Amino acid sequence: MSTPGVAFGLALPQTFLDGHVDVGLVRRVLARAESLGLHSVWVQEQIIGTTASLEPVETLTYVAALSERVKLGVAVLLTTLRAPVHLAKSLATLDQLSGGRLIVGVGLGGNIARYPAYGIERAHRVARFVEGLQIMKELWTKPTVSFAGRFWRLDGVAMEPKPLQHPHPPLWFGAHHEAAIRRSVELGDGFIGAGASSIDDFATVVSTLRTALERADRDPASFPISKRVYVAVDEDESRAIARLEAWFGRFYGDAALARRVAIWGSPDRCAEGVRRVVGAGATLVILNPVFDESEQLERLTADVVPRLIPACAR
Repeated sequence: MSTPGVAFGLALPQTFLDGHVDVGLVRRVLARAESLGLHSVWVQEQIIGTTASLEPVETLTYVAALSERVKLGVAVLLTTLRAPVHLAKSLATLDQLSGGRLIVGVGLGGNIARYPAYGIERAHRVARFVEGLQIMKELWTKPTVSFAGRFWRLDGVAMEPKPLQHPHPPLWFGAHHEAAIRRSVELGDGFIGAGASSIDDFATVVSTLRTALERADRDPASFPISKRVYVAVDEDESRAIARLEAWFGRFYGDAALARRVAIWGSPDRCAEGVRRVVGAGATLVILNPVFDESEQLERLTADVVPRLIPACAR
């Protein structure tokens, strides 16, 4: 499902506030998303926390086995908290098992207070992030890798099989600060705006990103720009925002964030919000309902997307 110049993805059910993991719901939403011709389905990463949240790489591996066409995305993996050799192997395997449908979102994340839980120091996190990505790219593209870095050393290390996609699965960066945006242009293949960022903040980031692309002499048409959008379609706006606030309070620990970043209300109001995201520069909009996911998917695709472009492909 797409409109001219814009594609739509869907965040899969991944967090379960009541603690009960509904695997059947995941299967049903995935099957419907693929039958509707959505561009991609997405997961995100929250390893530590009180909310039941499925691990992203394992979840996408499960999803790969249940689907055939839809692209599989994660936004974003906090790669600094993971060992790059092991992660490179997991992602190469997932790309093979999915038939080359993987999109890998990467980022630093903002909660550095939890670094010690992973046995990692907070200092030098940017250097660790960049070095880890370099190792993964080399393992994916070279027969053997010798690497003498600050954090890791490899001496003639081979890894097979390589990812199915060449030279490797696309790396889409999540970033906010100017230096991180420049890094995304230098090292990445695309950009994804966080669901926890407002549309105005996203527009500012896209402006900075486009300037960086121009300075790097990179073709903007070859650099996808996407954004996760938390959304709730409900004519009863008070009910919609109350349910969003409940979810944001559990997942982010900040119920008030829902009013700053989410889109909710009638189909017309939701369509206007998504239209603003597209106007800010998104070529892929990842729709992210957080409750009644099956029902929300039907309303989004039947009542919201057609309002953006009446002749959209279905």
